[in-house]
Amino acid sequence: MLILTIPSTNRQSSTRNYLHDDNQNDSIPLDCGSRSRFFNHGAISKTATCGEISVLDPGGFGAVTITKAITINGTGTLAGILASLTNGVIVNPPAGDTVILRDISINGACNGFNGIRFIGGKTLMVDHCWIYGFAQNGIDVVKGTDASLKIIDSVIENCTLDGIVISTTAGQVRSTIDRTRVMNCANGIHAKNSSRVIARNSVFSHHTTNGVFSDASAGFATVRVWDSMISLNAGNGVRAGNAGGGASGIEIGQNQINHNTGSGALVGAGGVIETFKNNSIRGNGTDGCVGCALVDPGT
Repeated sequence: MLILTIPSTNRQSSTRNYLHDDNQNDSIPLDCGSRSRFFNHGAISKTATCGEISVLDPGGFGAVTITKAITINGTGTLAGILASLTNGVIVNPPAGDTVILRDISINGACNGFNGIRFIGGKTLMVDHCWIYGFAQNGIDVVKGTDASLKIIDSVIENCTLDGIVISTTAGQVRSTIDRTRVMNCANGIHAKNSSRVIARNSVFSHHTTNGVFSDASAGFATVRVWDSMISLNAGNGVRAGNAGGGASGIEIGQNQINHNTGSGALVGAGGVIETFKNNSIRGNGTDGCVGCALVDPGT
């Protein structure tokens, strides 16, 4: 790979770097930039805080630990990370920083740990990414402060544990999920301690346990899902509460919750499910929304 740089005022790093696979195109002279085969080896260190790494050619660029505010942009190429026996991306910048991952395929090779671990910084945006084949979670959020997670137009599938799991020991993790497909994991969304999740126009299907699971052991977890498919799960469509010691809530509106082996909607210990009475909850082991609270739109 070549790293082609656009200088910034910082002599040690550039605001934008271009990752180029020199095996793809011999027309770029070797002195255009420093050689590196991976995101971790050169590209991150040579890119200024709040800068961008743009991938020019298809290739596998290796697992990466991100320690600063940065954008990694694979738009227009087949930018990939192969993460066998490791995490694909560890997001651990300073407090207040934002990391953006755009158009990247993150492959766990069936034995990788987590696709993305979000443990530091303020905001993580996952935009048009494909995360699959991990032995643990697709996206694992483990925070100790307030944070924001944004997942847009992405696919997360074939993970042994959860597609998306969110928790924090202090503050809240506020998450937005839009036009995203989470399939073939244990749980699609697993909202744990002090998580606030809004999801719409998405798919949470083909999981071995629950499509959407709100499950706080402390504090309060809530998930609000609209206009989504939560179907064909081997357990339940949506489940709130698991005797975890906290309070867990789910709000559902205009969803297709069909053909789940267990209940379409299951209220467990410490759980509350609010329904706007406009969901399709049919063809499940147990249909309807037994024990749910019927609510009307807020004013």
